[in-house]
Amino acid sequence: MGAMSGFGRGAFFLADCPARLAVELIADKWTVVVLYGLSEGPLRHGELIELIGGISRKMLTQTLRRLQAHGLIRRHAYAEVPPRVEYELTPLGATLIEPIHMLTEWARANGDAVLDALDADPEPLAHSD
Repeated sequence: MGAMSGFGRGAFFLADCPARLAVELIADKWTVVVLYGLSEGPLRHGELIELIGGISRKMLTQTLRRLQAHGLIRRHAYAEVPPRVEYELTPLGATLIEPIHMLTEWARANGDAVLDALDADPEPLAHSD
């Protein structure tokens, strides 16, 4: 059982790794886009839909709930008629804007090189068997 227990510790470490949390958070494209959309200040659901483009209302709602659960955004419901709900970055969420900006700059600087590599690849990746 010695080898198994060693593997178990390794698997636990991978599951608990901070880098994995970061990747899981930002791997979803809508997470990054929504956080960046809120970087200028609080917005309503409909305003986010217009700003982002290409996201369904359902997907935006799911993304906002996930970001709220992770403590990255705050939902504020105003006691008005009709009710008004705004979303804004928490201080924790705001700390992700600079890393997102860095990723955006990387994509701007290197996007052409990535596309060139894709165009130059003579075989699609489907032949891995």
